[in-house]
Amino acid sequence: MSDSLHVLVASCRHAQDIRKSRFLAQAAPVQTSAQALAFLHEAAAPSATHNCWAWRIGRDYRFNDDGEPGGTAGRPILQAIEGAGIDRAMVVVTRWYGGIKLGAGGLMRAYGGTAAECLRIAERAPLVAMARLTVRCPFADLALLKARCPGWNARIEGETFDGEGATLELELPADGAEGVCTRIVDLTRGQGRVRRLDGVAG
Repeated sequence: MSDSLHVLVASCRHAQDIRKSRFLAQAAPVQTSAQALAFLHEAAAPSATHNCWAWRIGRDYRFNDDGEPGGTAGRPILQAIEGAGIDRAMVVVTRWYGGIKLGAGGLMRAYGGTAAECLRIAERAPLVAMARLTVRCPFADLALLKARCPGWNARIEGETFDGEGATLELELPADGAEGVCTRIVDLTRGQGRVRRLDGVAG
């Protein structure tokens, strides 16, 4: 796998004919296994002979040969994802059988090659490491903190309230997380509490 990982900016597709069989690769950015399976449901063609697939999200991955001989479809698709240095992606390669058997080696090249070409032409962006913060603040500071989030490239993932204040769950680029933690404490005059997944930060 490439040292510098990328993510797909948008869905993409690539089709080619190999010895009378039609192969169609469709790739999409995904954040969860549920999103990957939802894309499979959307992309799979009921009329096709096989809908083989693979996804990788961080260290997690899955692949499926959908009836092709074991190891000839799903794993080559996964290897194409890894070889392209792509993370958080699902690739479905659909085959319409044309009457000529390709053999195990031919299938591996067809599925892996179609997936690889699809990912080669796809628009991509560098993978940015993200941090998650839980911010506890008084009600008086809530509007100010929420207004600052866009400037910190922080996305509000959740918001809860109780009798003493509010709790925000934020996701933001990891390289700026420490600075944001400091700013939150400053803006709340020391009353705000920030917790990262890897420990307390203010």
